[in-house]
Amino acid sequence: MKFEAPPQWTTDFLHHGMFEDLNRLFNLHQFDKWPSLDWLNQHAVGIKNKNDKQITFVANDDIDWQHGYYEEIIYDKGDIPTRLENWHDLFGAFIWLLFPKTKALLNALHIEQINLHGRVERSKKRNAITLLDECGVIIVCDKTQATRLQNHGWVEGFFDNRDDWFESVWPFMFGHANYEMATRPYLGLTGKALYITAHHDELPSSLSEKYAWLDTTLEKLIEQQDILCDNSNLYPLPLLGVPTWYAQNTEKTFYENTEYFRPKRRKSK
Repeated sequence: MKFEAPPQWTTDFLHHGMFEDLNRLFNLHQFDKWPSLDWLNQHAVGIKNKNDKQITFVANDDIDWQHGYYEEIIYDKGDIPTRLENWHDLFGAFIWLLFPKTKALLNALHIEQINLHGRVERSKKRNAITLLDECGVIIVCDKTQATRLQNHGWVEGFFDNRDDWFESVWPFMFGHANYEMATRPYLGLTGKALYITAHHDELPSSLSEKYAWLDTTLEKLIEQQDILCDNSNLYPLPLLGVPTWYAQNTEKTFYENTEYFRPKRRKSK
């Protein structure tokens, strides 16, 4: 299907549970028009990239594109090119605000890969970085629950153990393209899950502290274990299957749609 985001500002999508965190943290329901760059930049005060530059959301038309490529501009100047009244870039800005350490690291890794391979050639590592950046979902849970979902045990993972979600299984949206497409959710909407094995008691109690903890944890994981050397640590996750993220997923029959909740492919011998 061809996806088209809403052409104008709206908050009609906020009833979908996957937007609950954004709404709670940024009070999106109070906006009757697009958040301004000034508003975004007020929230970005103190956020720096790995080149020690304060990040600033700058209108696309005000960017000196002769200075370099998108990631180079962010790294060299701290300016994040931002299209006005654009869902993709707005959600990208929110991810910078929620995951400043991880986003700064991913930007630096892009620069590392550009320096190694040039702007045009896409290395396996750079592809993995982009996949997480656009489509990533971070799932914090124990090893048993992670293995179940990695093996596409959708009915068991999503429905039979439904009560575990937001108690011992915590999903956090990272990919801003996921958010954009979820403004008009459709069967087929799938993210790429990165699983962090942790006991739920390790997470702080407040929502903002949870994101700060996850940002620090994710940064260390990527930096120290090189989990984005390729995309092997990113697993398909049907986003509408996450309990509370979609109103129609309360019945078991919803998860029996194998066109969406696909069984895991067996590796050919």
